[in-house]
Amino acid sequence: MNLLIFISSLSSGGAERVAANLANHWAGKGWTITIVTLAPLQIDFYELNPAIQRITLNQIGSSSHALCATWNNLRRIRALRQVLRQVCPDIALSLMSTTNVLLALAAWGLPLCAIGSEHIHPPQLPLNRVWEGLRRNFYSRLVAVTALTKESAAWLKNQTRARQVPVIPNAAPWPLPEQSPYLDPTMVGVTGQQRLLAVGRLDCQKGFDRLLTAFADLANRYPHWDLVILGEGPLRPVLQAQIDAANLQQRVFMPGRAGNIGQWYASADLYVMSSRFEGFPNTLTEALTYGLPVVSFDCKTGPRDIIRHEVDGLLVPADHITALTEALDRFMDDADLRQRFSERAIEARERFSIDSVSQKWERLFDKLCRQ
Repeated sequence: MNLLIFISSLSSGGAERVAANLANHWAGKGWTITIVTLAPLQIDFYELNPAIQRITLNQIGSSSHALCATWNNLRRIRALRQVLRQVCPDIALSLMSTTNVLLALAAWGLPLCAIGSEHIHPPQLPLNRVWEGLRRNFYSRLVAVTALTKESAAWLKNQTRARQVPVIPNAAPWPLPEQSPYLDPTMVGVTGQQRLLAVGRLDCQKGFDRLLTAFADLANRYPHWDLVILGEGPLRPVLQAQIDAANLQQRVFMPGRAGNIGQWYASADLYVMSSRFEGFPNTLTEALTYGLPVVSFDCKTGPRDIIRHEVDGLLVPADHITALTEALDRFMDDADLRQRFSERAIEARERFSIDSVSQKWERLFDKLCRQ
């Protein structure tokens, strides 16, 4: 199989990790894999199998006005079309909304199978009016557009002209590969403390402000527990100010972005996700594979497709900070409960294995290529 994967960048992020994981898996099977990005190589975060061909269009960046945006996107389409002609893939797979549209236009009329994939629940993160119109109309030029959940698939079927919308979840490879930057999990906190872990970009979507509110209510009752928020992003100063205001500088830590994230899961006792919305949160599946019981808001899509409530984790009503606090309290107070949930959590290693998920993709490829 000759497969081309097109994504905006390979910087740190969920969809980017999916692209790298799938590419590495298929390259290991002997497939011819090419990854094409709009962004330059210098911002790549994920390491790739040396057999993978890496191409950058160097076409990233914002536009100052509508005419400039139109011109820039025409340049992107033209550059991608040239690469498609050079590589001649059997299948071109794009990840995320705007790159799906660019692929739909660039691949038009070429002898290949063009597939898009959404990695967020579209109504939770709407595009601007122009891009929404392009998505609605030009998804019909892709042979299929995959979704991560049934809710997202239903939206795509109702709101776009996508011809087929199969549902394929993200995989959670275990153990996770390690790469730079390396952060030592023992570098924060005091030895012997129990650890509540959260992972994600420090932005509004991830809701770490709400997590800090919940932890502040529990900190005095559980002096032997620390909170670690692993990641980087624009809200670091705001979150740090919230930590300082609650006088939790010795209990809450934000060490940054880690390439050895598996070691951080292994160092933790409990995982929490406080997101306002998600597509299919990779960190939840990863935490489960490392045997962590999990607590999460039951936001619109994702967590309910991953967590088995009262089996390997707890789902609490979306946006209900008191319920989140109570669920954390329940786990932090009961080591036996954490152990029981941990024993079931590791079943995620099979539920979301790279072999299982890649087979879903391969069956889809075979089906679409025969049409």
